[in-house]
Amino acid sequence: MSISVNALSKTYGTQKAVEGISFEASSGKILGFLGPNGAGKSTTMKMLTCF
Repeated sequence: MSISVNALSKTYGTQKAVEGISFEASSGKILGFLGPNGAGKSTTMKMLTCF
């Protein structure tokens, strides 16, 4: 199984939480999200896992 994300975005009102994230992850690979506080890492994971 693999996942492909193209131009993923999320806003809270007028505040952009995630803007235009795109990536592909192949089966058997380990993927991590790195970034400073408030970069949208948790928001991205919540969108991908439907929370």
